[in-house]
Amino acid sequence: MRTALTRLLQRARGPLGSPVDVELGDGLSRELAELLSALNGFALFDYGVQVFHAGPSGLGPELAEWNAHGTWKDTYGDLADGLLCFAQDVLGVQFAIEDDRRVVSFDPETGERTPIGAGLGDWAAWLLEDPDPRGAGPLARLWQDTHGALGHDERLLPLTPFVLGGEYGPGNLVVRDAVTAMRIRGPIARQLNELPEGTPISFTTG
Repeated sequence: MRTALTRLLQRARGPLGSPVDVELGDGLSRELAELLSALNGFALFDYGVQVFHAGPSGLGPELAEWNAHGTWKDTYGDLADGLLCFAQDVLGVQFAIEDDRRVVSFDPETGERTPIGAGLGDWAAWLLEDPDPRGAGPLARLWQDTHGALGHDERLLPLTPFVLGGEYGPGNLVVRDAVTAMRIRGPIARQLNELPEGTPISFTTG
């Protein structure tokens, strides 16, 4: 594994799943398989980032189930096509392999993709370069110091979406099951992408 990824693993808390030999194909998928075969799911930055485990036994989302179309991606239409999501931050921002050729972040509120790098080593270096905002550790610590530990299947959901002017702080956040949080925001992302600018949209935090 590349140096940055090795350094990232030194900060990891895991594994979240039982030891497995993961097979995911070629390209970047193979990098991910090697990573999970070495450490099958883990948390970083006080659970600001969660890397999914593979296989039926483990804590938190399972890689294949999380990426199944009917888990949450169906609520995004084609916005999540071609993404193999392998991790998420405390607010549900997805880290994903796009079309097996690069690593991107996926904004759950808008469906926008931001390129991070050509492989998992680049992703690790990107996180380590500026870990507080990119790894969401300060927010994860603040929330859990105040409200207690998040469950492995839980994320923080803004009551008013950030993209609609919601405050980036504890007063605008609630705990929701990670799948539920994604399914709530999928229709928001679709409306933002499909409707003319300025059109009112509707949502509920469930």
